[in-house]
Amino acid sequence: MPLFKITVKTAKNSNGVRLEKGMSVDVVSNSFNNPVTTNGGQVVVDAFQRIYGIDIKKAGALSTVYLDVQRIE
Repeated sequence: MPLFKITVKTAKNSNGVRLEKGMSVDVVSNSFNNPVTTNGGQVVVDAFQRIYGIDIKKAGALSTVYLDVQRIE
């Protein structure tokens, strides 16, 4: 299973959620595809909630416009 590093590209403050440039999470995906676009990005949402306590979906930042995806492995 591939490991991905998801990093916030730019600071964003929306719907009471503050994202800072450089915030990142590591996620393991069952798919070799981009985890932000696979299954509604749920693994990415869960990772940001678990590590930072924020809802990236509520911030409207669950997109490759705001997130950089790198495959590690």
